[in-house]
Amino acid sequence: MNDQMTEVQESGFEQRYDLDAPPEKVWRAISIAEFREKWLPKDMLAEPESVSVTPGERVRYRLRDDAPPFLESFVTFTIAPNAAGGTSLRIIHELTGATVERLSRSVANANSPPLMLAA
Repeated sequence: MNDQMTEVQESGFEQRYDLDAPPEKVWRAISIAEFREKWLPKDMLAEPESVSVTPGERVRYRLRDDAPPFLESFVTFTIAPNAAGGTSLRIIHELTGATVERLSRSVANANSPPLMLAA
């Protein structure tokens, strides 16, 4: 398995993997709830169903943190056959626009004095 991680704009990141499994098997693992539950539990999802699907190629889910400030994000899985007979899996994880805006406002808060930590 090969893997790479790259930045996606300022609001997320992208991972790429080359898997030995055929595309059909990878597709089942990312798109069928019973299989997806083993590695992406439904309690991490904002909605139990996918947001969008292109059968056999792409599926997108909306996630929500289970602790405050309950950030929301999207994760998109895209698959394609690779030259080795396996599957190229691309995962893009992005914060939603509202979440990015809310984070930038909270980070800009300068109402408290800077903290210094002792070594």
